[in-house]
Amino acid sequence: MFIADLHIHSKYSRATSPQADLEHIAESAKIKGIKVVGTGDFTHPKWLQEIEDKLEPAEAGLFKLKNSSNEIRFLLTAEISCIYSAKGRVRKIHIVILAPSLKAVKKINQALSKIGNLHSDGRPILGLDVKELLKITLEANKDCLFVPAHCMTPWFAIFGSKSGFDSIEECFDDYSQYIFALETGLSGNPAMLWRIPDGRRVTLISNSDAHSPGKLGREANVFDTGLSYSEIVEAIKGKDKEKFLYTIEFFPQEGKYHYDGHRDCKISLSPKESKKYNNVCPVCGKPLTLGVANRIAQLADRPEGFMPEGVIPFKSLIPLKEVIGEALNCGANTKKVIVEYDKLTSEFNNEFNILLNVPESDLKNIAPEQVALGILRAREGKVNIEPGYDGVFGKVRIFSEQEKKNLVKQKVLI
Repeated sequence: MFIADLHIHSKYSRATSPQADLEHIAESAKIKGIKVVGTGDFTHPKWLQEIEDKLEPAEAGLFKLKNSSNEIRFLLTAEISCIYSAKGRVRKIHIVILAPSLKAVKKINQALSKIGNLHSDGRPILGLDVKELLKITLEANKDCLFVPAHCMTPWFAIFGSKSGFDSIEECFDDYSQYIFALETGLSGNPAMLWRIPDGRRVTLISNSDAHSPGKLGREANVFDTGLSYSEIVEAIKGKDKEKFLYTIEFFPQEGKYHYDGHRDCKISLSPKESKKYNNVCPVCGKPLTLGVANRIAQLADRPEGFMPEGVIPFKSLIPLKEVIGEALNCGANTKKVIVEYDKLTSEFNNEFNILLNVPESDLKNIAPEQVALGILRAREGKVNIEPGYDGVFGKVRIFSEQEKKNLVKQKVLI
């Protein structure tokens, strides 16, 4: 069994950490407990050169760091932003591509370099219909996997409320048969997507879309396959479905496009509340940015809570630093949190082992009481979340305000 995060970004993408290099990505993946991580950004010439210089072949279709004891494996991936007109509307759709070889990557890049500037961004923006991008990808290698990214987010997704389609078939026409998976995105989860037809027809995968090494694994996939590109992809395609054990998800309310709203007006509304305002902001009078929950409701043909047979299950988690931060009543990136995080991951091997597996008794022996309680509550889903909206992340609360006050009092007494 191993964990894979197949959609990330390098330092060559916009708004990413300068530490998003292969060495830091591998080190963070090890601490998190991720075995296979996407390279991200293989379309960027400088990043592809780093991939070739710093990685070497491992198992079939996978790579590892040269001259390193780190056992993390890399799989060739990229995200591409397509902006184009189709069926009377401007469409803005992001796609994640998994490739089995550098040869395939170079064929894709050669074709795309004639269409747009691959040097400008690790996630290039191309004036290209996604169906044409799919054709280019399959011509490069039929074993590439082509996945609509964060499929429900408003602005840049296949089902997005601002510029998407209502179905895979409407988007890809006769090429729909080559779409085997959708990426849930941080603001949605499988339970939401099971309500729509395409969310039941194809496999649902989850990835971090990390823009810094520290964000790796906030969503991920758990496989029980052999360690190779083909076995991972076959499990995603459903040919070895029993070997795709589950996905790891954000609580979707924590994602930054779960509810409807207006960031500038500080307006956050549930779909029912938005309907009362005719989807118009009550402050500025402009159309609301409709979030994932609203878009699901528009497309759904099944009720909330519906669970089809044979689907891949999921577990919702909160990143360990966030749990520790709330337990200690301080920011997730403060020194106090980092010290505790390093202590726990050193004691229990990695973050996912702590979040998923370490017994309660062991946690309580090593972690401060409040931290152990926070981990257990998060594991059990006993959290309250203020939903995210229009680009604003939701806020997770594991402890009540009264519990936090009591913690502060305890600190004073100590």
